[in-house]
Amino acid sequence: TQQTVTQGTQQTVTQGTQQTVTQGTQQTVTQAPQTQATQTQGTQQTQTQAAQTTPDVPTSPAPVVSTDTTPMEGTTTVTTMASADSTTPPSIADVKDYADALGKSILFYDAQRSGKLPADNPIPWRGDSALDDCVVGGWYDAGDHVKFALPFGATTHLLLWGLQDFKDGYEKAGNLDQAYDMVKWATDYMLNAWDPNTQELVAQIGDGNADHSFWGRAEDMTMARPCSKLGPGKPGSDVAGEWAASLAAASLVFRDKGDTAYADQLLTAAKQVYEFAKANPGTYTNSVPGAGQFYASSGYKDEMCEGGVWLYRATGDPQYLSDAVANHEGSPPWALSWDDKKAACQLLLYEETNDDQYKNEVQAFMRDWMPGGSVPYTPCGLAWRDKWGANRYAGNVAFLAIAAAEAGINTDVYRKWGVEQINYLLGDNSHDGGCFSYEIGVGKKSPKNPHHRSASCPDIGQPCSDANLHASGDSPHLLLGALVGGPDQGDNYQDNREDYVMNEVALDYNSGFHSALAGINHLQASGDLPTTDNKCPCTA
Repeated sequence: TQQTVTQGTQQTVTQGTQQTVTQGTQQTVTQAPQTQATQTQGTQQTQTQAAQTTPDVPTSPAPVVSTDTTPMEGTTTVTTMASADSTTPPSIADVKDYADALGKSILFYDAQRSGKLPADNPIPWRGDSALDDCVVGGWYDAGDHVKFALPFGATTHLLLWGLQDFKDGYEKAGNLDQAYDMVKWATDYMLNAWDPNTQELVAQIGDGNADHSFWGRAEDMTMARPCSKLGPGKPGSDVAGEWAASLAAASLVFRDKGDTAYADQLLTAAKQVYEFAKANPGTYTNSVPGAGQFYASSGYKDEMCEGGVWLYRATGDPQYLSDAVANHEGSPPWALSWDDKKAACQLLLYEETNDDQYKNEVQAFMRDWMPGGSVPYTPCGLAWRDKWGANRYAGNVAFLAIAAAEAGINTDVYRKWGVEQINYLLGDNSHDGGCFSYEIGVGKKSPKNPHHRSASCPDIGQPCSDANLHASGDSPHLLLGALVGGPDQGDNYQDNREDYVMNEVALDYNSGFHSALAGINHLQASGDLPTTDNKCPCTA
């Protein structure tokens, strides 16, 4: 389903919905096909995120989770309490199980896996799928089964950034090994999707329209899955720049882990993909037929800035930092999203240069998002950027705020705000009497009907069709860890899989939220978790 958001320069946004939750008994969730909606916000900018409705994803080792909900078979359970600040401890009622939330978010990415699943796949209702793709593996985008390179790269970058900055948060949550497996599933796919000999990069697998006309499991797909590539004369600096950033960041993560050979392989590919991006400037939507219908790109300088910074970090070569500075854009970002990464570029450059210009830009962006800025708030305090993926935008900026605080920018204020936004998503809201978590399977109340094909289908081998999209009752499978689209501006929400606005799930929806959770676990581990003051605190 498509969605067009106008912000300054045009940008079309279509967001597929994927969700799959596994907890003890299974439960399936589907995504309704999306209809077009046009919205105008500030400066024009059109973003297109493919409306996807199919949950078919391989999984990695089961993360450690706690037992607010029934744990999946094979998982270990732990209960985590926040480390209290010695001077201003949060009240017990306000402390969320951030470790459980982080572990279950890993399970969402496991549920999105495509290809041959590992023997320790923790999602029992997922099986092998798309084994004839031109590149096997990777993640399905949302509730559908297309593999879109631009949001895939944006997601992978934010996950790796959070892992690099907040490794101790994963250690505290007991999920570091699972985090490595999660990101390696993505980077293995990226390595296989890049051919240095032909200078080609696979930018999309599957036809969005054909895929979205099919409501069923990824394991049951029979439609053609075309393979679209970038290459000489077919530019895509946005995709390639983001992938270079992800691969370079991954090289640091795995070098720190001690996997030097894999880190070297990642860094070699990062350099090659970055040089390809420089040699073939342009947006990928001009090279991949139909891509703009789902994830239209508004430009490529922000992604090239990210690629330059991470390659500078990985190599120490000052030319990469000079490139990043040259690609920097100082205009106020509308959000941090799969398309608009200017805010990320600004913070990354500040971290490397300590130049007040970039610090001022980060502060200007955050002023827009803080109370009194241009971003409206719901009555219970969610920074509500847009009805399409409201939770996603808040989660992304919460991560940016926590990362900026670590860099010494308005540390106390940004930490508190970032944690409060995540607290809203985990239950500090008024829906269903309060204490409602928008992350599936976390807390006592959460969605059960995401717009996700595979989750809405019964066990493999049984029929699944459009009837499952429209079926009453909860989905057969629980898409653990998926963050649904979210409420309207009045804090109103309906757990209805046919409502693809409120119940869409997607790779990028979880990405910033996920790394913010890693950051909060880091704050707990260091004793720096701030006292929060959410408007609708969960007291159950």
